[in-house]
Amino acid sequence: MECAGSKIVDAHDRLHFKQRLFHGAGQSETPAERFSTERVMDFSIKTFDGKNALPTAKTGCIAIGVFEGKKLSASARSLDVKGAITAALNSGDISGKPGSTLLMRAVPGVASERILLVGLGKEDSTGARDFVSATQATARALSTIGSNDAVLALPFDRVKERDLEWAVNAAVLASREVAYRFDDLKSTQDTPQTGVKKLAFAVSETSLASAKLALAQAQAIANGIELTKNLGNLPGNICTPTYLANTAKKLARDFKLGVEVLDRKQIQALKMGSFLSVTNGTEEPPKFIVLKYNGGKAKEAPIVLVGKGITFDSGGISIKPSASMDEMKYDMCGAASVLGTFRAVAEMKLKINLVAVIPSCENMPSGRATKPGDVVTSMSGQTIEILNTDAEGRLILCDALTYAERFKPALVIDVATLTGAIITSLGHHNSGLFTRHDDAHDALAEEILAAGKETGDTVWRMPIEDAYQEQLKSNFADMANIGGPPGGSITAACFLERYTRKYTWAHIDIAGTAWKGGAAKGASGRPVPLLTRFLIKRAKQTA
Repeated sequence: MECAGSKIVDAHDRLHFKQRLFHGAGQSETPAERFSTERVMDFSIKTFDGKNALPTAKTGCIAIGVFEGKKLSASARSLDVKGAITAALNSGDISGKPGSTLLMRAVPGVASERILLVGLGKEDSTGARDFVSATQATARALSTIGSNDAVLALPFDRVKERDLEWAVNAAVLASREVAYRFDDLKSTQDTPQTGVKKLAFAVSETSLASAKLALAQAQAIANGIELTKNLGNLPGNICTPTYLANTAKKLARDFKLGVEVLDRKQIQALKMGSFLSVTNGTEEPPKFIVLKYNGGKAKEAPIVLVGKGITFDSGGISIKPSASMDEMKYDMCGAASVLGTFRAVAEMKLKINLVAVIPSCENMPSGRATKPGDVVTSMSGQTIEILNTDAEGRLILCDALTYAERFKPALVIDVATLTGAIITSLGHHNSGLFTRHDDAHDALAEEILAAGKETGDTVWRMPIEDAYQEQLKSNFADMANIGGPPGGSITAACFLERYTRKYTWAHIDIAGTAWKGGAAKGASGRPVPLLTRFLIKRAKQTA
């Protein structure tokens, strides 16, 4: 099969790849970027106007939309040459509800071997959720048929309150999501899916240019999401702080980015006492990772993304319960999402200046570990009484947020699996969004909220008020690192806010959305869709 960069991955390559993983030499290889890449689908855009009509397309399958009430989309009508599609609808074989499908073979008057009917809901009110459901169902159906290629001829320009570019993006992400698997650490791979490997999007000649741009951006975003998911799904004995640093270095080589990785001595020289306090109990060396992408104007202030990179969180001395502790390998998903976003932005070549700041370490208990009651001094000079060593994310982020000042940023967004309290507040649907409450921050919040709604990677704005700051008072230091159970996600954000008063800032708590548990356990790739859409729009504003 074909993988990213047109490199062939054979069994011999896979064997040596695994040997590097399990014998440690792979630390410089960053195999996370290679997981699942041999399953990436080949997408293209094709026009079907005039002589190049859809009924004459010689392909393994054409997917077309149908609506509730036995109504056909324009593409479906063009293929209903001898009434076979109408007959299928009249028979009740497909309802037209979003996500319903029906595969037809040897349709009279059509060159394609198969026709896949896909339900889109009501004709005049097909919404974003309906279309996403339809594209996911299409991807699942195409993954099982005995054909190598297909044409997707859904009505991309008929989704309510969305445009063709959005629809192409949604279809690409759905196809890549269905194709994604993470089984390279198994001694025997899961049975590979058959089905379509080449998918062409059918558009009109007038939509060709915008569809091509949308496809290129969608594939870049999908690549960023997959990198984020792969990093999150790797176990903590492989995805260490050093591994994250090497991933950043590989991105820098591949996309000609600036990169700097600070080790313990350099971190000590910066007086990041808060960050270093989290690293005391572990054997793994900490890494402070900085990536720079300069796609904008020379003197344009950059946007800084800060990602929490705790590659395993035991809770430290305030140790967590053993149940589901394995999921604490996902505590670096903030860092993973920042790296995934960086990859997407660099591939899209957005005209924007971007900086990533990633503090990364493990949080482990030992005789050297930080103890509850210890007082540490952050890079900002503010002192912190550590009442709970399991509230460690804010301790590494506060020094990273202080470090971000040196870039004179246009704005800073930090992304972190910060609190279990955000799950209590918002469940697993929305990430938590926190900003100060003034005109500049209200405007930033609206931009982030809009990007979330557009991508389905939604956030909900939470309050930050002085009343909550009172809960962080300490008798022995400038502040405590926890404020008690009430409003736990809010007081965590309030803690971070104290280190961000020299610039415009937003905090996104992804503890409830970065991964799924149970039978569907795995990283979600969020909030890469939100962040990339936000940055695409920002790049247009500054162009």
